[in-house]
Amino acid sequence: MPFVVDASITAGWAFLENHPRTEFAFERLLLESAAAPALWWYEVRNLLIVRERSQHRNAANTEAFLALLATLPILLDHVPVEREVLRLARAHKLPVYDAAYLELAGRQRIPLATLDTDLLRAARAEGIAIVQEK
Repeated sequence: MPFVVDASITAGWAFLENHPRTEFAFERLLLESAAAPALWWYEVRNLLIVRERSQHRNAANTEAFLALLATLPILLDHVPVEREVLRLARAHKLPVYDAAYLELAGRQRIPLATLDTDLLRAARAEGIAIVQEK
């Protein structure tokens, strides 16, 4: 079953942060696809550039990770339901960009992979399944 992947999970892959949920989400991508709102593309690249600026990563590391990411079956969604994104942001006091992940998971009726505690709480409140570790 496909799932929604957010930037916190992707950051775990990029920076080799061992967390059972990031590892399990990566393993799932070897067998199935994931979806992400279009803003994920920008968020991931921003995380990589911020790490470069703090000298915890270099351009070659960034390029290698982006090449790996390009091989993964992650489909970008460009058509969020604006009214629902705003409803979710208001109801759960989320930033709009986090609400976009929640809206996508709800609209497609697929689980959400995230490490963000506020997003996890909101997903549970909305009845959206969470990608758990094994």
